[in-house]
Amino acid sequence: MSRGLLKLEDLKRVRDSLRQEGKKVVFTNGCFDILHRGHVELLHKASQLGDVLIVAINSDASVRRIKGERRPIVSEKDRAAILLSLRFVDYVTIFEEDTPQSVIQTLVPDVLVK
Repeated sequence: MSRGLLKLEDLKRVRDSLRQEGKKVVFTNGCFDILHRGHVELLHKASQLGDVLIVAINSDASVRRIKGERRPIVSEKDRAAILLSLRFVDYVTIFEEDTPQSVIQTLVPDVLVK
């Protein structure tokens, strides 16, 4: 499957396939509301720890709960598109909860970067 924005259930199938191929999967997450140099450097370094980088981003509703009613500045779809424009980000998924715990438990990445 090619890179892109995927729902968790579709990403789980991709993860299972990557595991069978012996690929090392790196996972990180965040709001990534206003992408800045620190974000880009973190994502680049994370990508170097394995073969595939998966980034989970908080949904707009989740960002509002965490950061307040004026956030996010950038919509979840735009944040996902911006992240996917980085050559070292392979997959993005959006989660509704305030923490990525269920995403991590579903995907079971080889490397967790925070």
